[in-house]
Amino acid sequence: MTRPSFEPEPRPIRTARLLAVGSELTTGETRDTNGGELGRALSEAGVTVRGIAALPDDLELVTAAFRVALEEVDLVVTTGGLGPTPDDLTREAIAAAVGETVAIDPGLEAWLRNLFERRGMTFLDVNLKQAWLIPSATSIPNHNGTAPGWWVDRPDGRVVVLLPGPPREMRPMWSAWVERRLRKRGLGEGRIAKTLRTYGIGESTVAHLLGDEMLRRPNPMVATYARADWLDIRISAVEEEGRPAEAILADAEAVVRSTLEGFVWAEGETTWGELLDQAATAAGLRFATVEAGTHGALGTLLGEVPSLVSATLYGPAVPIATLEDRLDAAAAEAATGSSADVGVALAAEDTGKETRLRVAIAAPERGYARIHDLRLFQRGGHGRFRAAIAATAYLVEALRELG
Repeated sequence: MTRPSFEPEPRPIRTARLLAVGSELTTGETRDTNGGELGRALSEAGVTVRGIAALPDDLELVTAAFRVALEEVDLVVTTGGLGPTPDDLTREAIAAAVGETVAIDPGLEAWLRNLFERRGMTFLDVNLKQAWLIPSATSIPNHNGTAPGWWVDRPDGRVVVLLPGPPREMRPMWSAWVERRLRKRGLGEGRIAKTLRTYGIGESTVAHLLGDEMLRRPNPMVATYARADWLDIRISAVEEEGRPAEAILADAEAVVRSTLEGFVWAEGETTWGELLDQAATAAGLRFATVEAGTHGALGTLLGEVPSLVSATLYGPAVPIATLEDRLDAAAAEAATGSSADVGVALAAEDTGKETRLRVAIAAPERGYARIHDLRLFQRGGHGRFRAAIAATAYLVEALRELG
């Protein structure tokens, strides 16, 4: 096959768009988990992801999506549509979008035939589709399937990456081949990012406090992301008029921390378990838990924390109200009964409208005791999860006070 006659222009990869191809995604039969994983990987590398979209198996729609993306971003990544059947049309779509013709690559055909032979499978002509390439494409090895990916270079330095849909195939191809090659091209070059993890404040309140001017500014970029356990604030910056990106980011971070004082709890990908273990280690203390009405949510959240001595779950036969009345004693007993320094007792109840909880924390040898009451608008499993997070937050504060 004739290779492209052009050398791609130098172009750092700072913006991206992700496309998941497959009618099973748009009909709701399958969920796109690849987009979230790739979006996070690119964001952590300092790339701005301008969109994640699911597309049906429609040649015109996918081709149009490629054409639009190649006008807007530096990198386009697709997952899915690389199988051997007629409805697997991602290859046809990118070929049409860039005006090139597909042809069978002899090296890929030999690899495929050998793979089928080793597996004792009949090689059908339909499988030759997976040996296609266009002149501007380089095949991406797939060691866990029969669908090689494509790396497509454009003359202006933009890149298109085609990956298979199954995560067990996509993930190693991305990490072992694609990501390394992108870094050589300047993945996120010039852009740095930092995530601040907040708790105890709503997204709308954060937006109000930070203001439109900060949240709409192109550099630094400040954005909020509501997670199940945190409200993340991601700050990213690039060099501007000779001013280093690090200085721009640091100034923005200082403003965010000052504006949201008391609500920034952690950075990066820190989990609640990691944050609690840091507090316990710094204080030189170990703790024990007892809970009721939570289905063990607190013990599950903190199960891997080394400083957790024991976790006790009261069964449904134990009246929550009874435990609430003696919650302070339960916290003290959790500590003394397990030779821990600190005990935390949590009782939660789904009232049908909200989740009501009470948390007691006791350090008997220090004469320390605190009780907290809280009402959460979440119910069911999510309400129990949020109750466990609230109890953990109170415990982190207690350990810091005791340390």
